[in-house]
Amino acid sequence: MKRILLLLSGLLLGGLPALTAAHADEATLQLAQRWDRIKYQTQDKKARVAAYEQLITDAKALAAKQPDNPGPKVWAGITLATLGGEVGAMGGALGKVKEAKKLLEEALAMHPDRELETSIHTTLGSLYYQVPGWPIGFGDEDKAVEHLNRALELSPDGLDAHFWMASYLMDETRRYKEAADHFRKAIAAPARPGREIADAGRKAEAKALLEKVEKKIRH
Repeated sequence: MKRILLLLSGLLLGGLPALTAAHADEATLQLAQRWDRIKYQTQDKKARVAAYEQLITDAKALAAKQPDNPGPKVWAGITLATLGGEVGAMGGALGKVKEAKKLLEEALAMHPDRELETSIHTTLGSLYYQVPGWPIGFGDEDKAVEHLNRALELSPDGLDAHFWMASYLMDETRRYKEAADHFRKAIAAPARPGREIADAGRKAEAKALLEKVEKKIRH
């Protein structure tokens, strides 16, 4: 059943990118770390929404100043998608995820590095399977699988790549044993320097979902 963004917040997500200090300029890494703190450490929803909105504004401004750097554009897209999950249909989620898709595709066309490209594919994959299809939205399960598989090719041990493939398998195909295997790989994924908050949060989500999947398998 299609949702206008249960992004377990990024799960964009959450999922989301795997930027590290070694693969991102400092300004882009700071955008990522702000997202991490908002998503996993800001408890009040109103405060989260306001913080996401400010992060989108700042990421877009940085993208305008650094037109050859795909990183800020990616984080604007990721944050728009996450915000869509927060505000829901009545808060204009569909418009936000459509804009997120546009920004992510523009960033992909800039030929980003391997880690950033992985993040784009995981985010687009999660959007394609969660957003309603035509005529309401752009949802497309074939494209979702294509992006998620590409993320795994680029990052075979990656936390987000395995997390989002597992989520897709659990939600859309009910292939619970395969989903469980990917959740376990997500939990065992190597640490991402500079993304400790996101790693802890995403792995906690993976563990909780793995428990649900294992119950499905037993019954």
